[in-house]
Amino acid sequence: MTTDDLRDEDHLQLARQVLAIEGDAVHALRNRIDRKFIIAVELLENCKGRVITTGIGKSGIIAKKIAATFSSTGTAAYFVHPSEAVHGDVGAIQSEDVVVGLSHSGETPELLRLLERIRRLGSTLIALTGVPDSTLAATADITLDCSVQSEACPLNLAPTASTTATLALGDALAMVLLTRKGFREEDFANLHPGGELGKRLLRVERLMHVGDDIPSILGDASVDDVISAMTDGGFGLTCVLREDGTLAGLITDGDLRRHFQEKHTFANTTAIQLMTSEPQTVSLDTLAVEALNLMERKRITSLLVTDSNSKLCGVVHLHDLWGTELF
Repeated sequence: MTTDDLRDEDHLQLARQVLAIEGDAVHALRNRIDRKFIIAVELLENCKGRVITTGIGKSGIIAKKIAATFSSTGTAAYFVHPSEAVHGDVGAIQSEDVVVGLSHSGETPELLRLLERIRRLGSTLIALTGVPDSTLAATADITLDCSVQSEACPLNLAPTASTTATLALGDALAMVLLTRKGFREEDFANLHPGGELGKRLLRVERLMHVGDDIPSILGDASVDDVISAMTDGGFGLTCVLREDGTLAGLITDGDLRRHFQEKHTFANTTAIQLMTSEPQTVSLDTLAVEALNLMERKRITSLLVTDSNSKLCGVVHLHDLWGTELF
């Protein structure tokens, strides 16, 4: 084995050691999840203002990520830099806010200067720190222990295992809070309308045409009425409804052509004689990607959307799905 091979093996071993140390640091948090954690979640859930995260250096970067995770899962949150706060931005913190302060040592000077203002306002303070008996911990309403045995840095200097553990604990807070609030897939889609996640979770209810945009007639309507509704709707179809608004069937332009080819006349023909009595339908909560897949498999360009009582709620067209860039 060459010198380079030995050096590469050393580096691979170091990489594995880093991952092991950080993995152990996160795993150790499991034994610290107790009543204090639940209290922290309750404080966040009952917050009347906004959730504010703060920290300096690497802790500040983790604080930004935690704020972003809160915001994307239904809890309004933003990051305030401790240094900027004591130079004017402290006005962003109000008495009804819950502040989540991050500091591994719990003695970060910039953060400690902010604590006086937080306490004077009466804001709630949750501390995430690696030193449970630090000044930050003593000042906080509740403290969550993020301590680690050692950093993954070979010099035991660069924040590595400590920041990973803090980030994981922040994720745990956000996920439990998400569950307690009843946050759903559609809520996530609403908060991510421009991203791939939002597109995947988008439901047909948000895309469908409703009300007067739905071409519809009753079963005893004439062919003239069918063609008029189909032309005005622009979908190449007309929905046939019962008196109570439930769906009886569907007539497409293909149905009209096939009937004429067979009968050579539309005399005395009504909508109910032309319709397909069991058209393809989807429910309101059907994902847009599922609707697209169904259209492709069935080789159709429109789907009818009905509720649990078979009442017609809307029509979703292939062009509506194209607009979401699901392809």
